[in-house]
Amino acid sequence: MTKPNASLSLDLDNRWSYLKIHGDAGWESHPSYLDVVVPRFLDMFRERALRLTVFIVGQDAALKKNHDALRSIAEAGHDIGNHSFEHEPWMNEATREQVHGELARAEDAIEGATGVRPTGFRGPGFACSENILNALLDRGYRYDASTFPTYLGPLARAYYFMTTRLDSEKKEERKTLFGGVRDGLRPVKPYTWALGDRELLEIPVTTLPGAKVPIHLSYVLYLAQLSPRLAATYFEVAARICRLTGTELSLLLHPLDFLGREDAPDLAFFPAMGVESAQKLPVVGRALDIMAKHFRVVSMAEHAEALLARGGLPRRAPDFAAA
Repeated sequence: MTKPNASLSLDLDNRWSYLKIHGDAGWESHPSYLDVVVPRFLDMFRERALRLTVFIVGQDAALKKNHDALRSIAEAGHDIGNHSFEHEPWMNEATREQVHGELARAEDAIEGATGVRPTGFRGPGFACSENILNALLDRGYRYDASTFPTYLGPLARAYYFMTTRLDSEKKEERKTLFGGVRDGLRPVKPYTWALGDRELLEIPVTTLPGAKVPIHLSYVLYLAQLSPRLAATYFEVAARICRLTGTELSLLLHPLDFLGREDAPDLAFFPAMGVESAQKLPVVGRALDIMAKHFRVVSMAEHAEALLARGGLPRRAPDFAAA
């Protein structure tokens, strides 16, 4: 039996972007771990002959010190996406013109570093708005991948605020980070946004069909701290449920899935960053193997083209809360 498609992507958030969002000093010098994490994840995907989409932050691509690492991703045959320029999760508050500027800066920098001009987008912190979607269509993007259909966004935001030293002004700026309860009402399966007489493909980050709890690797690694067997079982069950419900899994990864406390001790405020990479990498590898057992694993770009060619996707009107 032919396996259904499932897409694999990695949001290449860098050390400085996490420090910035957390409100820590020193992010302005743009400290990086790309020289460590990029070879590490490229090795894992090469061993499994997997191709994925890497969503790159434009600010990283604008810095020459990162060019070798970023170009190696494209040279390894992976697809390149846009993850904004500034990596500000409150991008959903921007005007359409501001979004255009943000996208353009990132596109130019990413193309300069990798030789590839992106046609897929994921908003930082799952930021999405009607202005963002319209700007993406204006600029010829093929798909958006910014929605995260779960009811747990407010809990994630509360945990984030508890671990930061942000003042009330900055907390207000970040008030929509990780979305709200209403995000859980959105579909898990791909659909198109209806924007007047135009449409844009949306490929959500997959959550467990029905329960809509997260299943991407950051959460699996959190479970692995309790029991690696529990983590593998959870992901195996999630993959089976996706198959049974006809959900073409779109799995999200982050750099911290490949890094341990020895690589980035200043990011210990993240769950699962209290363990070493030697404990994390087997868990990630096992999840990728489970995914490949149940699905034909492709990049986001290939997944998008297959969905668009197939047609017949549900249409959904924008449902964003007013800024």
